[in-house]
Amino acid sequence: MKQQLADLIVTALRQLQADAILPPDALPAVQIDNTKDKSHGDLATNIAMVLAKKAGKSPRDLATAILATIPANALIAKSDIAGPGFINFFIASDAQLAVIPRILAEAENFGCTDVGNGVNVQVEFVSANPTGPLHVGHGRGAAIGDCLCRLLQVTGWNVTREFYYNDAGAQINNLARSVQARVLGLGPDDQGWPEDGYRGEYIADIARAYLADEKHVHDINGEDVEAIRHFAVAYLRNEQDLDLTAFDVSFDNFFLESSLYTDGKVEAAVQQLIANGYTYEHDGALWLKTTEFGDDKDRVMRKSEGGYTYFVPDVAYHLNKWQRGFTRVINEQGADHHSTITRVRAGLQALKADIPAGWPDYVLHQMVTVMRGGEEVKISKRAGSYVTLRDLIEWCGRDATRYFLVSRAATSQLVFDVDLAVAKSNDNPVYYIQYAHARVCSVLRQADEKQLLWDQARGLASLALLTTAQETDLLNMLARYPETVAVAARDLAPHIIAQYLRELAAGLHTWYNAEQFLVEDAALRDARLALAVATRQVLRNGLSILGVGAPESM
Repeated sequence: MKQQLADLIVTALRQLQADAILPPDALPAVQIDNTKDKSHGDLATNIAMVLAKKAGKSPRDLATAILATIPANALIAKSDIAGPGFINFFIASDAQLAVIPRILAEAENFGCTDVGNGVNVQVEFVSANPTGPLHVGHGRGAAIGDCLCRLLQVTGWNVTREFYYNDAGAQINNLARSVQARVLGLGPDDQGWPEDGYRGEYIADIARAYLADEKHVHDINGEDVEAIRHFAVAYLRNEQDLDLTAFDVSFDNFFLESSLYTDGKVEAAVQQLIANGYTYEHDGALWLKTTEFGDDKDRVMRKSEGGYTYFVPDVAYHLNKWQRGFTRVINEQGADHHSTITRVRAGLQALKADIPAGWPDYVLHQMVTVMRGGEEVKISKRAGSYVTLRDLIEWCGRDATRYFLVSRAATSQLVFDVDLAVAKSNDNPVYYIQYAHARVCSVLRQADEKQLLWDQARGLASLALLTTAQETDLLNMLARYPETVAVAARDLAPHIIAQYLRELAAGLHTWYNAEQFLVEDAALRDARLALAVATRQVLRNGLSILGVGAPESM
């Protein structure tokens, strides 16, 4: 509806340009907003104030000219000018009601667009080191990343989901030495425990599984460190896969950091950077001239004692993404990766591989604080030092965990209140939204039991009977759904869907409490059921984007 109104205004502006009332400059985007006070209309725009100076008119005079030039249409019932030049629009009731048959016809496709035009986009997310169970930060990344993929899919992109395993480097060596120590019967508090070893109970689980495996049953002294390393990484990869499956998160591709070394891709990238003249030696180290690409100082690529710094394989990895044909890449990572963005982008520019500046895109999420019983929960016995994703799923269930982890903007720190997430009350947004969906299902079951079967055709023919304030509010909310999806996908912000669903559920509950659905008047009854079913469909569509279930009873 907003886009329809914007198109009408653009038509009027172009006519004003043709009439020399506006200069022939490029027109700015027309911003359409929802009004805060419904007595001022349904939608409003500030375009007259934006263009008044160029037109040499007062905003109110230009607003008058715009309204006089808008083509005849069935969308606008009336309009007026408010304040310094805002234009308010009251949408015609027929136009508002038209959303119901559209939703019922399009069903699960309502809100979908083809804006992505089938272009390939790769979303990399989670990408946890295979050194321990997934923690709540990984869980937030999994929820946001998966929802981003779902958003991009419903807006026409061809999405590939990728998990990057950091299976090389010091942390993997620490994992192997930790498991080796457990094989030898040592504990984290014993003398001889690795200084940077992992302390969680899962290390003992890996050691027991290693010794129980027929391939390694004789290595009771843990002498085969390489075998321990491979076994531990495989064990934890499987553990992480099980957690992600329980979280309803899947991937199309898993990429191993180690393959970048074994395939020579890291060395090839380094040699290309040297050949392009963007490196230099200093104090025995190899440096990249990242300052030539906006960094505040140059960065070490190869340390003086040998070995590449962590951003170097990232450069080689992203070159590989580009070479695989992903002209759009989105990395969902923790905010602690912020410092690597400039370095990776600088390295990609220095490769001179025709990669555009600012590629790839990043979505960085802030930390999660878990609260239970009014106190912060910091430790999981199994992990040793942090709360795991598995803990949250076991405490709260998949649906609540997913919703809570995407309910706030990724840039905001998140307090996960376990007690709220399991509460069966209207304060719990997951319960509140799912109950709205279940409520409509319950009404339809009651209608069936009373042999008042919903006649969709009669309901659609009687929509003009939907005249209450609650019904009008609900219609306006439903009409906003496609735009909400488009904005959430454009801004890579799935929390917008979570917030919209809570508002839509509130609209449904308010209407339900104010009106009777199964009334004697069959035409009014079927019209109300048509609105209820349409609302149920949109709730289901939005919950699907969040990966949250839409129960039919609660």
